[in-house]
Amino acid sequence: MSIDSNLTKVDQLYLDWVRHLYPINRSLSGLGNIQTLEYLKSKAPDLEIKEIRSGEIAFDWIVPDEWLIEDAYIETYDKRRFAEFKKCNLHVVGYSQSVDTVVSKQELMSHLHFLDNLPEAIPYVTSYYEKNWGFCLKRNDVDLLGDGPFRVFIDSSFKSAEQGGCLVFGELYIEGQSKQEILISTYICHPSMANNELSGPVVATAIARILSRKESHYSYRFLFLPETIGAIHFLNRNLEYLKKYLIAGFVLTCIGDTGKFSYIASRVGNNYADRCAQETLKEFVESFNEYSWLDRGSDERQYCAPGVDLPVCSISRSKHGAYPEYHTSLDDLSLITEKSLRESILLISRLIEKIESQRVPKLKTLCEPQLGKRELFPNISKGNSHSKAVMEMMDVISFFDGGNSLQEIAQKANIPLSTVTEIVEKFKIAGLIEL
Repeated sequence: MSIDSNLTKVDQLYLDWVRHLYPINRSLSGLGNIQTLEYLKSKAPDLEIKEIRSGEIAFDWIVPDEWLIEDAYIETYDKRRFAEFKKCNLHVVGYSQSVDTVVSKQELMSHLHFLDNLPEAIPYVTSYYEKNWGFCLKRNDVDLLGDGPFRVFIDSSFKSAEQGGCLVFGELYIEGQSKQEILISTYICHPSMANNELSGPVVATAIARILSRKESHYSYRFLFLPETIGAIHFLNRNLEYLKKYLIAGFVLTCIGDTGKFSYIASRVGNNYADRCAQETLKEFVESFNEYSWLDRGSDERQYCAPGVDLPVCSISRSKHGAYPEYHTSLDDLSLITEKSLRESILLISRLIEKIESQRVPKLKTLCEPQLGKRELFPNISKGNSHSKAVMEMMDVISFFDGGNSLQEIAQKANIPLSTVTEIVEKFKIAGLIEL
């Protein structure tokens, strides 16, 4: 059965998944990441939630302590509150340390972040690897603060490894007939931003659900990581295995809005993943944005790093950093649509189908095999009155010469790739071909 037909049978509203996950506060670590993965696991039960202990060394990096936050706000002398964490989790600089003190306007301003060019946006700011604190505000709200003094309050804490601190990530492995595998990587470390943060995990989870219902030649590994440190840690533990078995990988990010599809090349620029992504996009859409390695920005940085050199590229709709709402509170639920999510799921489905179709079938018999005894051909012949399905099958197997991929057979026989795939599966079950 083709992936496309599986997709039509999945009765889901993917935008509802995004709506559920949107309010959760995510960061490199913490309760929000666990809640996010648990929800995705409810949609794809084979997803495993794994831990990375705080303080663990991964190449040149050290996994930071786990960050926990309960509340935060700025309070004026007349008890007006600004930057309330419970109203919007973007108001607090990620990984802010605890603070409860009174500060002057000048000192407060040194800890405030806002955007002059987007006065109604709350920016997304972090300080993962250096202890600090800060708040993020709309530029228009900064003007309402007054002269001070101000109470600044952040109720947060850090858990070391000795205290049970860790980062969590999700891994879902779907075993195919071959140990060679395809990687789908996305991230779960940003707070309430819909396209940037949630479209990737939702599309990846939907693809995993579809593949779990289908027999595949290749194995598939899905990773839901805290960006950068998660990928680095995973590579630190699994690089040799991936070098041996990974044939293509794709980072999914910012893939739920209505912008053009975008492709970011690997560092090499012409590996197998690059070629498959480019070919699929050319077949799937009229036009798309193509970016070079110099436009990278997500975990393709790690998978393609010198010495790592895995065949991985990145697929988006509006590329990260290329749309004005990126990394702000304006990247909200209005930015993505159900239609766009489904189009993205279908694109990645087609991409996987293309990779699966690169296999080359070869008949094990000389001349046509005897199909009637295998219940693949009618035992009563009526001249030239064979059904369309029978004629398509005979056309397809005429190209089972060990020199044509499934996609090439579909083109030569002028038959949908999904039909070719179904015929190949029947012949494989019957033991008539080798791939």
